[in-house]
Amino acid sequence: MRRFDRLLIAIPLLFLLVITVTDIILLRNEGADKQYIVDANRIEQQLLSGEAPAADEFPSVTSIEKYDGSEGFFRSSGEYLIREVNGELYRIEYTDKDTSPHIGTAIAADAALAVLLLLIMAVLLYIRQNILKQFTKLNDVPLQLAKGNLSEPLKENKSRFFGRFVWGLDMLRGELEQSKTNELERARKEKTMLLSLSHDIKTPLAAIKLYSKGLSRGLFDTEEKKHEAAENISLKTDEIEGYLTKMIDSLNNDFMSFEVSVGDIYLSSVISRITAYYSDKLAINGTEFSVDEYADCMLSADGDRLEEVLQNIFENAIKYGDGHDISMSFADEEDCRLITVSNSGCTLRDEELDHIFDSFWRGSNTGSRQGSGLGLYICQRLMNEMGGDIFAEIKNGRMSVTIVCRKCR
Repeated sequence: MRRFDRLLIAIPLLFLLVITVTDIILLRNEGADKQYIVDANRIEQQLLSGEAPAADEFPSVTSIEKYDGSEGFFRSSGEYLIREVNGELYRIEYTDKDTSPHIGTAIAADAALAVLLLLIMAVLLYIRQNILKQFTKLNDVPLQLAKGNLSEPLKENKSRFFGRFVWGLDMLRGELEQSKTNELERARKEKTMLLSLSHDIKTPLAAIKLYSKGLSRGLFDTEEKKHEAAENISLKTDEIEGYLTKMIDSLNNDFMSFEVSVGDIYLSSVISRITAYYSDKLAINGTEFSVDEYADCMLSADGDRLEEVLQNIFENAIKYGDGHDISMSFADEEDCRLITVSNSGCTLRDEELDHIFDSFWRGSNTGSRQGSGLGLYICQRLMNEMGGDIFAEIKNGRMSVTIVCRKCR
């Protein structure tokens, strides 16, 4: 902002300098090229060459008189010059009108520069007040969000340039705050669950230790008692296994939550955004990209989440394909619209296909590529939340991932 303020001061000073230099150039010789002097010189030259010049031939001259010896020769009500030519005196009367264009040009140039300066200053002041000043207020927001200072809402901003931006930042702040709250609540629940399970496991574990010690020390003297002890050990083992299964299921289901707002959306609104983004991205990568023609329809889905699903699928296709081509096709099945993204160069083994939607699972084709193994798991969770489905198949070296979206009834 300070640099911009210095610019606001420098520009008028620069214009004043330009105006001053322009006036100096235009007016420097203004007094040296009076029209009557030019005309008098021309008359003198004609007289020297023996010509008889007439006054009406010169714009500033009113009369040309030769000295006749009378005293009135040197008296005149107007302006005149006396020139001696070939030993004779001539009176050249003239009108001292400033026919030089320099003063008028200087005034016009100054006025034009002044108007231009006012326009530039108005634009710069508008930019300062409505853009830079508003943006300066938001300088610390990303830093505060990064530090985790999420409790204070952003002030409403009605600026036509930053209103939606501030609204989006406040939504992001709210989402981060809610995510932080959810994370803390999830951590509390997990800790409570682990403490509860560890306490529950102690009882059957103690029983197993007791029975195993009795068996090892020969405390059970009959086969019937030995068999009963073994059965109890098996039952307690099953009980512990049940607790572990419960814990694993709880962790799998709760480690990631999704907010989905299902409504009526046009298929084209999502596909157009996806197509616009990946057309440019794939063109830069040199990947052939094709989108089949489709009939638009209304879907029952969350537009943003559906776009997120397609983005995840496309990113996988880019990351794990060979970069030759990626295509998107459409089909209808009963009351559903199927959207398929297919890429060439699939190296995933067929027996691994059943696991690609598992959380934290990564296939043998990932190599050294970075990833969390959550992309397709998230896609499946989101599609299930929207009442749809997702599946994949490998055929002729191509990976095809299809999402199933319900049409509006």
